[in-house]
Amino acid sequence: MKVLLDTHALLWWVSPNPRLGFRARALIADPANEVLVSVVSLWEIVIKQRVGKLNADMALLLEVIKRNGFRNLAITRTHLLTLADLPLHHRDPFDHLLIAQAISERATFLSDDHHVARYAVRALKCSAPM
Repeated sequence: MKVLLDTHALLWWVSPNPRLGFRARALIADPANEVLVSVVSLWEIVIKQRVGKLNADMALLLEVIKRNGFRNLAITRTHLLTLADLPLHHRDPFDHLLIAQAISERATFLSDDHHVARYAVRALKCSAPM
């Protein structure tokens, strides 16, 4: 299974935060799954860190991504074309692009964002129990 982590799912994995449910942890840890981390999430973390909304160690985060064998996902032309056609159900530009990437990559989007259910994207709640 190909899984794209929402920003909070990535942060909960790294912390480790108990809000990340057992099923999500198992999916992320399973070497049979391809875990994607978008540059969009990394950009969001840096922006929130710079304005004082988040305390995160980017060097540690990048090391954890590498050590876990997660694939870095750049923004592609296909992602942008999907984004251009995405309905505007809410206003978060980071979420919009992550959802567009999940759709384009045919990945399951691992997120607890309640807006995700309004989009035509395969998704799993990251706090959901097994």
